[in-house]
Amino acid sequence: MTAKILLASNNGKKLAELRRVVDAAGIGLDVLGLADVEPYPEPVEDGATFEDNALIKARIAAEKSGLPALADDSGLAVDALNGMPGVLSARWSGGHGDAANNQLLLAQLGDVPDERRGAAFVSVCALVLPNGSETVVRGEWRGTLAREERGANGFGYDPLFIPDDDLAAGRSSAELTAAEKDSLSHRGKALAQLVPALRALAAE
Repeated sequence: MTAKILLASNNGKKLAELRRVVDAAGIGLDVLGLADVEPYPEPVEDGATFEDNALIKARIAAEKSGLPALADDSGLAVDALNGMPGVLSARWSGGHGDAANNQLLLAQLGDVPDERRGAAFVSVCALVLPNGSETVVRGEWRGTLAREERGANGFGYDPLFIPDDDLAAGRSSAELTAAEKDSLSHRGKALAQLVPALRALAAE
């Protein structure tokens, strides 16, 4: 019987990303989403850090489902904004969605010169087991912010983020293929650190 893990997210793109990582690593795990388990009230993500929020989500998911649970909290840390929007990334425009968040960020950075438009995508993944064991990892992806949205792939701030990596060749995160993004991204880097723990889970 294949071991199961629950991704505590309603984001289908995050679920697909985790499934790709698990498949690419040859880990025999059945990755479930929240739609695959009994519904439970969404926890309030009121932590001050990505680590706090990832653990809040993973702990409640493991408690309610009885399954090993993985949660990601991620966002964009902009150098010129002292690391903001950070944990507020998804709600930066007051909960009006990705397009509104991107437009607000562009407006806030309107007078910032190109050489000071550095930023990093940050992902913290928390793996919590029903026995109380917890593993927390962090991945960062450096780049700069464009002056207009580019590309139709990805989500969130992807259309504004130009990775520093040579592989991206000046393209935005939203112009990369899924495979390219997996190999470079903050979430890909964090999930790669969890592969040993996921292997151990599959072997139990």
